[in-house]
Amino acid sequence: MQRFYHEFPPIYSSHSKVLILGSFPSVKSREISFYYGHKMNRFWKVLSNIYQEEEPLTNQERTQFILEHNLALWDVIESCEIQGSSDSSIKNVKVNDIPNLIKNSNIKLIICNGTKSYNLFLKYIEGIDIKVIKFPSTSPANAACGLDRLIEEYKVILNYAI
Repeated sequence: MQRFYHEFPPIYSSHSKVLILGSFPSVKSREISFYYGHKMNRFWKVLSNIYQEEEPLTNQERTQFILEHNLALWDVIESCEIQGSSDSSIKNVKVNDIPNLIKNSNIKLIICNGTKSYNLFLKYIEGIDIKVIKFPSTSPANAACGLDRLIEEYKVILNYAI
């Protein structure tokens, strides 16, 4: 199995209040060097729905969207061995320095996009006294969870990011 590295930075500012964590970028996201790059991933559709705005389409629009809404975006894993985009194949994990990001922002809530990011966060990240919530994954692999349910779950962001 090949080792891959997270090659693009977190998106955040000192004003960020909600940190959304994935596990590790998909093949498509690694190709375009940006978060949730697979066209079937519902992440950007969910966020645009909860904020009742047009869906951001370019990396620049998506970065602006995250920052304008006091959000932060990153992944738990800095590097790992992975087959394709399969979270279940992830091995030999090295994690990102999430505590440092939190020190340089105003994070009040951490949302894990899916079970894998949540379990990795609990296993490897220590010393953070902030509420952590596991949400259903927006990945197309999570077909059992419909768009309406995702939107309803992720609406909690609005209670923290304003």
